[in-house]
Amino acid sequence: MNDNHIATVGELIAALSDYDPATPVRIATESAEYMDHTIGRVVRTPGDPDSDCVLPNDAPVVRIGTGETYCCLPDSAADALGWS
Repeated sequence: MNDNHIATVGELIAALSDYDPATPVRIATESAEYMDHTIGRVVRTPGDPDSDCVLPNDAPVVRIGTGETYCCLPDSAADALGWS
C-alpha cells in the first residue's frame, strides 16, 4: 500500500487498524480552504457507467460520502497530510 493512496476497502481497513475504534473520524478536503467533514453514507455502485473517468465501467466501487462540514481543518492536520 502506498502511504499517499488508498485504492481498496482492504487498504482502508489496514490504514485504520492501528487506531482505537472509538476515535472520531473525519474526511479532510483540500480546496480553497482546508475543511473537515463528518462521514456521510457509504455505498457501493458501478464504477463509471457513464464513462466519465478512468475506472472500468462495470467494476463496483465503494464510495464514502461527506456528511456535515465539521470545521476548518487545523494547521497540524494540513501539515500531517502534506498540504501546507
